[in-house]
Amino acid sequence: MALLGLAQPARAGGQLEEPLVDSVRSALSSAIANSAPPVPEFTDTESRLAYLRWLGAMSERLKKKKSDFQVRKEFLQTVWYESRRAGVDKGLVLGLIQVESNFRKYAVSPVGARGYMQVMPFWTRVIGDGDASKLFHMQTNLRFGCVILRHYLDRERGDLFMTLGRYNGSRGKAPYPDAVLGAARLWQFDAR
Repeated sequence: MALLGLAQPARAGGQLEEPLVDSVRSALSSAIANSAPPVPEFTDTESRLAYLRWLGAMSERLKKKKSDFQVRKEFLQTVWYESRRAGVDKGLVLGLIQVESNFRKYAVSPVGARGYMQVMPFWTRVIGDGDASKLFHMQTNLRFGCVILRHYLDRERGDLFMTLGRYNGSRGKAPYPDAVLGAARLWQFDAR
């Protein structure tokens, strides 16, 4: 744990617990409840090839942060699966992870946000089973983070700047959204 103190601090943690109407709470709970493994499924060969091209390019870009190929592949496969499942851009999710935790699984912010996507523990009580320790599990963290990001995107009617501010708890202020959008540009990929 002493090494975590030397690493760049996690940036998130400003997510605010807001009252959710029952229908939203139910939808979010349902979205995180399905524990299907992140196995890509494709309807055609071209889709599969596009995914493999994306995986290869992202794996190369992520090599400095995650040197083990199998760990890197599992992480990227999960990002791909969870971002598609939630309907959010993969590059945006990777940019958010870079800014939030710098790809550190066990990152903890000064206010207690956890894991890759720096999810606040209150979310496990609001839409999960209440076990905040699960936020250090890769798929759980990525699923919660992507579902929360989608929720905020819907809440802000597609306004990415405001969505990212809400995710970070700095709604209306530019530094955080600008950092994430800048990082996201590094993770964009056109598989065509």
